[in-house]
Amino acid sequence: MSATEQQRELAERLTAFLSQYSRLSDSYIIEFFSKDHWHTLPIAWQPVLQDLTYQQVADLLLDATPRDRSTSLRYPSAWPLSLLAFRAAAHALAFPRGPRLQRGGSARPDEFLGNGSQSALLGHIFRKHVKPKKQHEIRRLGSGHLTRFLSFGLGLSVTAIEADRALVATATKFDRELVWALEKEKQKKNCSSLVTASQPSPRHLAGWVNPDASWEAFIEQLSAAQCAEQSVSTPTASRRKRPRGAEHAGPPSSHTAQIATDSSSAACCRSLVHADHQEVAAPKPGRPDFVLTGLHACGDLSATLLRHFVHCPHVRGITSVACCYMKITTEEDPTPPGLVEEAGARPAARDAALSGFGYPMSSWVGGLPGHQLSYKAREGACHAVEDYTRRLRVGGQALRTHCYRAALETFIADARPDLRRAGIQTIKGAHLLPFAEYARLGLARVGLPPGLPLDPQRVEAMLKQQGRVVVYFSLALLLAPVVETLVLLDRMIYLQEQGVHSQLVPLFDPNFSPRNLVLVALKSQSH
Repeated sequence: MSATEQQRELAERLTAFLSQYSRLSDSYIIEFFSKDHWHTLPIAWQPVLQDLTYQQVADLLLDATPRDRSTSLRYPSAWPLSLLAFRAAAHALAFPRGPRLQRGGSARPDEFLGNGSQSALLGHIFRKHVKPKKQHEIRRLGSGHLTRFLSFGLGLSVTAIEADRALVATATKFDRELVWALEKEKQKKNCSSLVTASQPSPRHLAGWVNPDASWEAFIEQLSAAQCAEQSVSTPTASRRKRPRGAEHAGPPSSHTAQIATDSSSAACCRSLVHADHQEVAAPKPGRPDFVLTGLHACGDLSATLLRHFVHCPHVRGITSVACCYMKITTEEDPTPPGLVEEAGARPAARDAALSGFGYPMSSWVGGLPGHQLSYKAREGACHAVEDYTRRLRVGGQALRTHCYRAALETFIADARPDLRRAGIQTIKGAHLLPFAEYARLGLARVGLPPGLPLDPQRVEAMLKQQGRVVVYFSLALLLAPVVETLVLLDRMIYLQEQGVHSQLVPLFDPNFSPRNLVLVALKSQSH
């Protein structure tokens, strides 16, 4: 069976499986009591699941490591075959996500063992203003505070597009600080590891990547950034020191140009060490070729970059790490909550004839029965299975938060049905509060009287079901990697339909960076 046939068969299995359990993936945990979610589970599942300890939930449901299960774990009772099949199918259908956290092990990669907040593989000047998670991603992808590392760390020429003008100003400020730090490094160290400073420092453009715009318009947007450069100046010396920590990333080269995205931004570089063994075609006359890189490009931005990669003759390759799947547009949900739009840049109703929706992208998946993914299913795909598994094994009061919120939802729904699923911003230390205090704070945040009467017996009955809430949430969480797999597989099939081969690489440590799957593609010379 060819790779294309395997991908299509997997898509069929994924849609069939997710359709069967859509009630679970589409449900909201805050409605556990108000919608009586527990009794929507198969009757045979309920008695074997309701008394599981948190450790057993982690080991028997969420952990995908068969070696541990066979040697040290025991089921407290005989599970129905339907439950065993559900669990096995969910793990088998999801793309491999790399090494899972071992029991008793650290949730952080080895590079942080010496210092929990500083990567030992990244030079100190690249750790400034960068959280540990981003430091890890910088080292693995060559991205993070993306333009800065690509430009100053790898010697590339970079243009960044960012929708938030405040972030553009901050990035420029950080660039200046790094230039200053580089000059200090040159004064302290010898010049044995220098890179040519012929490439300019990062160019930062405040702009929005319109998913309905053509690739030609996208190219013009980048060209405008190059004409109106507003970045810091490079060091005055003819050569600049390659900062400590950048040496692990490999030498710079000068084959292609690159567009790189970070969150809702994009960046362009004129040289990149390209992977794979495919040969890159010669640049088209008049414009340099470039490569698109998206590190956690939000919602439809990932899909938009993939379409530009396919249609623009100047784009030779792409590396894409997606996030915020709930913000992807679909035919059923063309304007999902949280969708970022620029005033006047696109119509209120998405014109699929111009650009298509964020999902599905491929004709194959779009033609499969049951391929639809609800907003809740896509939102669930953003959750971190590894992190919740670790929390289950640690135990403690922090696991009561979902139960608290679900109990509060019943009183909100009783008082104001129109406020169901109302957003309540995180209440600091909620798990440490008595429920009455938590409810007082939560009710006020949705505009209800903080002193709304709460039936103590009803509250007590709900809080006693905390274990059931945890189990139900874990069952839904087990589907998260399956939903993510379908979204990413759809993109791979889309590229295949356009004549481009792609690979999906679990590049980051999923315990540290949950959205760790990187879609990589490179056009052949004949494309």
